[in-house]
Amino acid sequence: MNKYLVLFLFSMLFYSCDKGVKIPSDIANIPVNIEVVRFDEQFSKATEQDLSSLKKKFPYLFSNRFPDEYWKAKFIDTIQQEINTEVAKVFPDINQEQEALENLFKHIKYYYPKAIVPKVVTITNNVEYRNKVILADTLLIIGLDTYLGKDHHFYTGIPTFQSKNFRREQIDVDVAHAFAKKVTSKTKNRAFLSEMIYEGKKLYAMHSFLTTKPEYEVLSYTEEELTFARENEQYIWEYFVKGDVYTTDSKMLSRFLNPAPFSKFYLDFDNETPGRIGRYIGYEIVKSYMENNDVLLKTMLIQDAETIFASAKYKP
Repeated sequence: MNKYLVLFLFSMLFYSCDKGVKIPSDIANIPVNIEVVRFDEQFSKATEQDLSSLKKKFPYLFSNRFPDEYWKAKFIDTIQQEINTEVAKVFPDINQEQEALENLFKHIKYYYPKAIVPKVVTITNNVEYRNKVILADTLLIIGLDTYLGKDHHFYTGIPTFQSKNFRREQIDVDVAHAFAKKVTSKTKNRAFLSEMIYEGKKLYAMHSFLTTKPEYEVLSYTEEELTFARENEQYIWEYFVKGDVYTTDSKMLSRFLNPAPFSKFYLDFDNETPGRIGRYIGYEIVKSYMENNDVLLKTMLIQDAETIFASAKYKP
């Protein structure tokens, strides 16, 4: 009875946080103070006379591959100046993001007490959306020019399925993913099922770290996309099972796990499906495993996919 009571309370915690209830005191009281340095602001106000001091202050941001002339030209480059202006409009301050990151790392330290809270440095990086955040041991770099809003004109030409998440609400989600990736083991088994469960483990960790975040945001879905996934979960799983969840065909990754505008069942309704639907199924398998087994989060994240699936009792 106690086990099920704990599971019930845990599920209610997730539900309540989605509705805006405060973080539990045992997490909220963990001391976390994040230092945020606005390199983007400092660079936007600098001139070539300031280059030497900036390089001394931020040596990790100035690659030796680029000569000083490159950086000096940046100060007066009209495109860079427009980026500076647009970032300043959207991020006149970083208070909202700082609070979200502090809440994130409170959760991380609850599960990983020895985790290092990094120094945060915000930059602009020519809208390099493939590296929106970089999390090192003691440093977190965030490219603010990739979070200006899904309809920003900088993102013209970028596929909508990617730019729809170029929003400030996704900053802590991307950081949570970066940390989850560091602590989640991936087995050498290349089967589609193992790949789904690997993605599901990361998503489950992210949801555990982001209890105040709506579930659809954690999955980088819209509310409508998550609704579709929930309503069709049984049929999606049946489709996978009728095929072969143990296949090692790499095409299954591009069809159901890799970023894409929609999932590719090769059926008439494909355009109505959200992309990466296999991640959602993997997430639901992991959720079922955690509900039916007394396992710590950090233990599950290093557990092999075969064990998780065998004990998940997954029945969509």
